[in-house]
Amino acid sequence: MSRSLKKGPYINERLQKKIISMKPGDKTPIKIWDRAATITPEMVGFTIGVHNGKIHIPVLVNENMVGHKFGEFSPTRKFINHGGKMAKEQSKGK
Repeated sequence: MSRSLKKGPYINERLQKKIISMKPGDKTPIKIWDRAATITPEMVGFTIGVHNGKIHIPVLVNENMVGHKFGEFSPTRKFINHGGKMAKEQSKGK
């Protein structure tokens, strides 16, 4: 369920202050645990380390990401592969 339009998007205020205090184009990652925060235009060009439950995944914010949530760019599950006889034969063939 999405957030109410009258409330507006959820933006992490502490992250906004850090972004404003940094120089434009600075590539040092800012670590955040807040996956529900919305990406704003001021964040474009910065690297944000988004926590996926285990590690921080560096996300370089570009213009196409504005309006999306940080959690969309940091997957929490890692697919390895399905097992079985057929999968082993296919992996040998490659």
